[in-house]
Amino acid sequence: MLFLQGTRDEFAKLELLQPLIERLGERATLKLFQDADHSFHVPARTGRKDGEVRMEILDAFAGWVEDVISGSIPQSRKS
Repeated sequence: MLFLQGTRDEFAKLELLQPLIERLGERATLKLFQDADHSFHVPARTGRKDGEVRMEILDAFAGWVEDVISGSIPQSRKS
């Protein structure tokens, strides 16, 4: 499972998500995006643009998919 999370997300609090990630163990991957909110918007003061964050998200997703396909990341059990 891949979790994509902005560090300023007020709807999905990181302190609540991290224990879940830990419980899931190696089946879960958490990717944090610095200064991004729930919509992955970043404030102008960061010097980053939303489009840059979206590219980071796509890169993280593509890398995770490659890892799953190659067997580097265990797949969750299907019931």
